[in-house]
Formats: sequence, structure tokens, C-alpha cells
Amino acid sequence: MSPPTRRPRADAAGQPAKSRRGRAGLAGGSSSPGGNRWGAGMRPKATANPTTRPAPRTMQVLQGIAISPGIAMGPVVVVDRSGLALPTRSIVEEAVAGELDRLDRGLRDARQAAEDDAAEARDRLGPQYAEILTAHSRMIADPTLQREARQRVESERISAEHAVLEVLEGYAARLEGYTGSHLAARAADVRDIQGRILGQLVGARPEPIQDALAAPTIVLAHDLTPSEAAGLDPRRVPGFATEAGGRASHTAIVAAALEIPAVAGLGPVLDLARHCRTAIIDGDQGLLILEPDEATREHYRRLAAERSERFAVLARQADRPDETLDGCPVELWGNIEFGGEAAACLERGAAGVGLFRTEFLFLSAQEPPGEDEQYAVYAAVVRSMAGRPVTIRTLDLGADKIAGYRPGAGLESNPALGLRSLRLSLRDPGLFRPQLRAVLRASALGDVRVLFPLVSTLAELRAARAVLEGVADELRAEGHPLPERIPVGVMVEVPAAALMADHLAKEVDFFSIGTNDLIQYTLAVDRTNETVAELYSAADPSVLKLIAMVVEACRKQGIPATVCGTMGGEPLYAMLLLGLGIRQLSMPPHQLPEIKRVIRSIRLDDAQALAAQALSRSTAHEVAELLDAALRQSLAEPIPGSANAVRPAEAAGMVGQGAAS
Repeated sequence: MSPPTRRPRADAAGQPAKSRRGRAGLAGGSSSPGGNRWGAGMRPKATANPTTRPAPRTMQVLQGIAISPGIAMGPVVVVDRSGLALPTRSIVEEAVAGELDRLDRGLRDARQAAEDDAAEARDRLGPQYAEILTAHSRMIADPTLQREARQRVESERISAEHAVLEVLEGYAARLEGYTGSHLAARAADVRDIQGRILGQLVGARPEPIQDALAAPTIVLAHDLTPSEAAGLDPRRVPGFATEAGGRASHTAIVAAALEIPAVAGLGPVLDLARHCRTAIIDGDQGLLILEPDEATREHYRRLAAERSERFAVLARQADRPDETLDGCPVELWGNIEFGGEAAACLERGAAGVGLFRTEFLFLSAQEPPGEDEQYAVYAAVVRSMAGRPVTIRTLDLGADKIAGYRPGAGLESNPALGLRSLRLSLRDPGLFRPQLRAVLRASALGDVRVLFPLVSTLAELRAARAVLEGVADELRAEGHPLPERIPVGVMVEVPAAALMADHLAKEVDFFSIGTNDLIQYTLAVDRTNETVAELYSAADPSVLKLIAMVVEACRKQGIPATVCGTMGGEPLYAMLLLGLGIRQLSMPPHQLPEIKRVIRSIRLDDAQALAAQALSRSTAHEVAELLDAALRQSLAEPIPGSANAVRPAEAAGMVGQGAAS
């Protein structure tokens, strides 16, 4: 296999996506530590923007954006662009008769639906428009379609959905071959009736797709919303890949939290992928490998085994002090989205929970969870952390995080700049006050801090604090025991907050720098848009200057600043952030072992010198090259007290890693 010619994709540093760490094991483990994980002649060739269907069982390697580390291998299920979740292609012989019945019913129901739509169109729009839908009905009723689809089910033992899809895709492809002919335009009609029939067939499967999976299965989709990702069970969906999306999306955050290997930003691949039987997700390199050959499958099995062994070694070092070689202590915290992740924080040696994203309690709910329901979740986390700090962020709904019970929330023309986050909470006391009551009640059980997201003005902060204080007075009057004082902080996620940091710092107890949104708003780059991913760069000098400004405001006021965005969990940036004055980093639990290793490998004076150099650079590329060289050098030097020195190749493999936060 020859070296791949990859489609350029960028990570948060503005550099090509590189290896990142994840949990061990084939379904969720990371790859080998070296920068070049493939031996001579072993790397498969990556395909950019495939436009033709591969021959059956032909391996295809597609380059996307690495959003959650690890390796997953298994059969494939495709979630159609229209949101239709197609079942696995192959069926057992005993299921053929039932599948033929499903096919006949699906065709009959789709034809009837088209006739009903035609009748409605005739009444509303006139006969000329109705005739289009009547033609669709006739096409569905064509006995040739039914005969060819039935033959495929019987001879190839495939599901009704895939039989219909493959027959109609063949029709559409032939029609599209008539360039300039009116027949070419009929391909759209074919795909329209294809959607109608598939909708009827899939609609006959009421259970969620993962509940119908007989074995762990790779999910391929155009995109997944954060709530859809949050509903995935890693035991049933060990990995997923999407055509859209980017590294800093909230779907990426959920994938990292669930430790599901994932790749996004692949471009149009579903038509290619829906015909494959097995796939490998390489969440470290950002690769989707369709129909891997035996050599590739064996290679990934070996990499997963090596990663499992390596992470076992790192896990045994979780309780070692988190400090630099010259004795500077650094607090490493965990980001969580679900209450069950608190155990992973403890297991990997976190000093506390630096960010509890509470909105994920709301995303999959049919209605907002009530005060008692929220209290039960918050209380369980606080108790499990056994006295360690727990920072609970209030609701950050909006933008790409839309709760199902707020169907109109996504209709804003620019939701990233609209009614989201703290703005939404202040506008909706019925949502905000029950959450604050639940958080404050949980604060009686341990060290709880309250964090307000997306603060852009001092007036917003003061309004939020007023509501918090009013709720606290209310609870005390009801007889609930509360701490005398509860620490309050703000997320610094917009340039306005960074520029006003000196004023905000006088009215809070801590800052938490959310680098994902800070980068997005500073550089005017949509964090979820794969087409501008190369512009989204944490190494941009403008971003670094804003972070330095925030840290200086905290220093003058004597309050701590934590970085809880993507940068906080990436080895490439750990040394830089330390040099800028950050002493607290928060990240998904699975990233803690590698960041601990980096912190224990560097000296504070070297980090400060690196930060000064980075602030003097004029481009993201120059900064990234500087950080790359510094990390390689630090990890190539023996670490006092370690059993083995870190080899240069291992250091190279860590550059540019990290999951979205």
C-alpha cells in the first residue's frame, strides 16, 4: 500500500489533523505513540472527495477531521442524508420471506402516499403540479422495480431498504449519463421516489437504530446533532463518521465524553459508504477506511493492543503529583457531560470537575428536567467526588445544541449570535431558577462552584448574580442548608469578555476560559463548519493575546483562571498555557494521562520562555511550529523518576493531539 495523498484538513492548531489519545481497546483505544504509525509500504492510500462507487470489497481510505480519538472496527449502518437510518445490508436466509413482505408493503404504502399527495396538490396547486406526483406513483408501481428489488433480496440476501436503494441508484446513474438530455433531469425524480419508499420501509422499524443492531456497528451519517450523539451507546455504536462537522463542535464534545472514536468533515461519502460491509474508524488520524483488507485489519488490531498496554502504564501513574520538573504545581480537572463520568475523573487522577456541562441533561429530554431531577444528578456527582471541587456550568443551550422541546429555537438566522446560553437563561426564569435551586441545594453536599457561560457584558453578570442571590435567599427561607458563600465564575468565551476581564475579575471568584467559542468569535469562523476548518486555529496570535490579557487580569485581582476548552486537553498547548500563567487545565477525563505526562516533563522557566516567543510570532503557522518543536524536545528528554525515557518518535506522535472540549 502506497502512502496516501490526503485531502487537507486542519486541527485546532491550524495544522493537519494528527494523532490524539483515547481509551484503550479496539472499540475505543488509541493508536500507537509514534508520529508515523505505519511501517514502510503499510500506509493505505486516502481518497479525497470520492465521486464514484467502488467495486465491491475494494478498500477505500477517506480523510476527514479527527474529532474523538481511538479505533473502532466492525459492520456498517448508514444514516441517510434525510435522517433515515438504514439497517445493515446483509440478512440471514430465514429472514428473506419476511423481508419480501416488508418490501411489498413498503412499495404499496409509498405508492398510496404519492397518490394522496397528488390529490392534495391537485386541490391546492392545480393539475399540472399534481401530475408530477402522479408520475411518481406510477414509477413506484412499475412491476420492473418490484421484480428487480425482490430478486436482490432473494439472491443477495440483503434488506429491502438496500435492495430498493441499489436498484434505484442504478436507474438514476444511467439517467444522469444522458448529459444535456431531459432524461438526466429525471434522476431527481428517481431519487425522490427512492426517499418515499425508504421512508415507508424505515418507518416500519419503530425502535431506535442501535436497539435493532445485532452486534456493535459503525454508524455513518451526514451529520449527528449533539442530542443524537448523546443517545449513542458505546457498546452498540463503537464508532461513527460524518460528512459534516468539525473538531470543536458539540457533537465532538459528546463523542469524546463517551469515548467513542469519531471522524467528521469527510464530505460526500454516504453514497460510496452505503454499499460497504465493514469499516474502520481511526479517530486519531481522522480516517474512515471502508472495506479494509486483512493486512489493514490486522495492523489496527496490533495498534489497539499496543495502546491498551501503554494506557495501562499511564493509569498506574495517575496519582503521582501533577507538577513540573522544577516543582510548579498544576491542577488538572475533568470536563463532564454526564453524571457517570465523575468516576472516570477519579480513576484518572483529576483534582476535581472543572466543567460540568449541564445542558446535556436537557438535550435528550422531551421536557425540561425539573428541580428535583436535576438535583439528583448534581448531588450524585458532588458525593462521588468526595470533597473535590465540582464546577457546575448553568445552561448553555442554543447554537448547535437545540433541545427537542424547543423546536423553534433553531429558526434564528444566526443562532451562534442569538438567544443562547446565559442570554436564554435570563430571558426564561422558568428554566433558570429551577436549575439554580438544584445547584445550590447540591452545594450543601460538597465544594460546588457556579459558572455562568457566554458572559459578554458586566450587566449580564450582575443580572445573573442577582437571580442566584434571590434563589439562595429563597432556599434559606425554606430551611435548606446552604454554604455561607458559594464561589461564582464566568466563562470567558467572547472577545468582549476578554477585553473587559479587568472589570469582570472584580466581581467573580474565578475565570474559566472557553477556548472553543473564544476562537470562533475572535476569528469569525464557525466551529462546526468543515469547509472553513483550516481557519479555526487555537495557535492564532490574536487568540493567544486575549488569553494573556485574561490571565493578567486574574493575576492583578488574585483569582484563578482555568482553561477548559480544547486547548486545555491538547499536549501541544500545555507548555504554552503554563508559560502564559495558567495553573489549572480542565479536559475530558481520557486526556488526563497524557497531559499529566507532559506537565511532568517540562520546566516552568522553559514554558515561560516559550510563551514569550509565541506572543512575538505573527501567524498561527509560526506559533504551531514553535510549539511542535518545544514539545518534541521536552518529551525526548528523560524524565527523572520514570522507568523509561520517552523516545523521540513517541514525542512526535503527541504533537497536535487532543479531543474537542
